[in-house]
Amino acid sequence: MKKIVVATNNQGKIREIKEILKNYELVTLKEIGCNIEVEENQETFEGNAKKKAQEIAKVVKLPVIADDSGLCIENLAGFPGVYTARFLGTSATDAQKNAAILEKMKDLKEEQRKAKVKCVVAYYEEGEFIVGKGEVQGKIAQKPRGENGFGFDPIFEVEGGKTYAEMSQEEKNKTSHRRKALEDLKKQFLEK
Repeated sequence: MKKIVVATNNQGKIREIKEILKNYELVTLKEIGCNIEVEENQETFEGNAKKKAQEIAKVVKLPVIADDSGLCIENLAGFPGVYTARFLGTSATDAQKNAAILEKMKDLKEEQRKAKVKCVVAYYEEGEFIVGKGEVQGKIAQKPRGENGFGFDPIFEVEGGKTYAEMSQEEKNKTSHRRKALEDLKKQFLEK
């Protein structure tokens, strides 16, 4: 079984990735004693994912999977996009970021609240990348709802009216942007 490093310390992401890529030996940065923080300074999700995977692979000398994902709000020209994790600075909590987004959108009607979540997963090994992409359409809820998930999950509402945070991990994994990106990546693994 191939050993692959998952380039994140985000426990929510790790859990999601391990549930979806069950046929691989996935190890976290913490498990291999690596505490690198790669600066996400690229203009695209793909650029950030590739940069993280490549920089960490150079240090750990193993194949690496890294992702970048974010919330893109149609009426705000795609904001916060690649800055989803840091548009309020690196020390802001998920709740603070979600509150800032809701404040920005407080006067928008239901049909003006369209958004999508995007994820790009980059696999890097010996100078080569495989990139998987996933996207889910939805909208921004009027207020946070649900106790599950992380990040923008309490404010991102999918078709059917539930936010990601109102879904079980299993429900979310069936339809999430990260799942779609990982499935896209897995398909390409099988084609190699």
